[in-house]
Amino acid sequence: MSIAERATPNRNTQIDIKPRSYVALARDFSSGKTTPRAFLDSCLDTITQIDPKVGAFLVLNIEAARRVADEATARWRSGKPLSPIDGMPIGIKDIIETIDMPTGQGSPLWKGFKTGRDSASVHALREAGAIILGKTSTTEFAASEPWPGTCNPHDHTRTPGGSSSGSAAAVGARMVPAGLGTQVVGSILRPASYCGCVGFKPTIGGLNRGGSYDHLSQSSQGVLAATLADAWFVARAISERTGGDPGKVGLTGEVDFSRRETPARLGVLETGGWSATSKGARDAFDAAKKRLSTAGVSLHARTDDTLIEAAERAMADALPITRQINEWEGRWPLNTYADTDASKLSGLSQERLRNANKMTQADYARLIAQRDSARAAFAKAAENYDAFVTLAATGAAPVGFKSTGSPAMNVAASLLGTPALTLPLLSDENMPLGLQLMGGAERDAPLFETATWVLTTLDHTDLIGSSE
Repeated sequence: MSIAERATPNRNTQIDIKPRSYVALARDFSSGKTTPRAFLDSCLDTITQIDPKVGAFLVLNIEAARRVADEATARWRSGKPLSPIDGMPIGIKDIIETIDMPTGQGSPLWKGFKTGRDSASVHALREAGAIILGKTSTTEFAASEPWPGTCNPHDHTRTPGGSSSGSAAAVGARMVPAGLGTQVVGSILRPASYCGCVGFKPTIGGLNRGGSYDHLSQSSQGVLAATLADAWFVARAISERTGGDPGKVGLTGEVDFSRRETPARLGVLETGGWSATSKGARDAFDAAKKRLSTAGVSLHARTDDTLIEAAERAMADALPITRQINEWEGRWPLNTYADTDASKLSGLSQERLRNANKMTQADYARLIAQRDSARAAFAKAAENYDAFVTLAATGAAPVGFKSTGSPAMNVAASLLGTPALTLPLLSDENMPLGLQLMGGAERDAPLFETATWVLTTLDHTDLIGSSE
């Protein structure tokens, strides 16, 4: 189906705005009130109803999904689930390898290609009993060339964001409770904001990227989910079984979702993207800040904290620095792809390769030094705060499909290598808009607990999702 056929507003399609949490149903699965098989069937019904217009999934493995759901149902009934996500249907971004489905990387060069193995994260999810339901759309090589077949589930004339387009759209439309994504600039946090779901980008290296075609140094594998708890338990299921990137222990710790203690201090960040934000986005953010302050937390920004001001200055050029780092690091494999068939590369990929060929190793060294400096400045500020709040996007998802939207509000977390969450709490142009939380490096679990308080304070406990 073409974009022209999809480009009709979604106002008449009834998307259940209630999060489709899986882990919140643990007691019901154990008691037999409902089952993982019934949950899967409900997901498949939603996919049948909505996905022909949204285009989140590229391929589904329904037969295997039903078999795994039945096995999970039996385990829950016997009181022996493999994990909190045993039987959870999950969508997999199409740069992440699956043994039973192609991994096309959003490129005609790789269309239909099967690698014959699972990625580390997918295999870990299978070990935890999760259902690998299908592959979700991505942009070309998870970069910025839009995928031509996916639209925003809340308005079909708008982009879902990129590059984790399909996972965000699938979760935002309540087709599945979770999907895997990756981020090197803003590819988890921005589409989560546009599509109205939780987006989690862990500390860099937090989840093992083995078997995922995102080799860049700022790349991070993460989760898009219906609720905080669904995101956390998917991420922990992976890290417990395969750790982080080589040399990294990976995501650790536990989250007490019943803990709603008020943070002592929250920092407020503008980042280098603030000038591009819409008035509606800024107004929504100001209203959220006011409510958080009224609830008793101490908020501080660059105007009253010199350490935040230093961090803001250091990350001001996060987007151009990141893009140049990515160009140098992406020279391979783009050069060998161009040697194979340059006509199958988008104009944007060819431009990145031309830019990379103009760079020198000394240029790259300078960029890495700038990134190290920014990370050091932020680390100093982060010592004094439970977390930082900012917008998760510059505004609502743009109309049209020539762009996946600006990553200006997300790139700071990528440059800094810190954990970040998009919480679907705000709106702009009657479309979803996320509130973004950022934490200090390796403080992923505490960030989730701070997010739990934020959701409680802003009257969105339905987005917590835990059965506790």
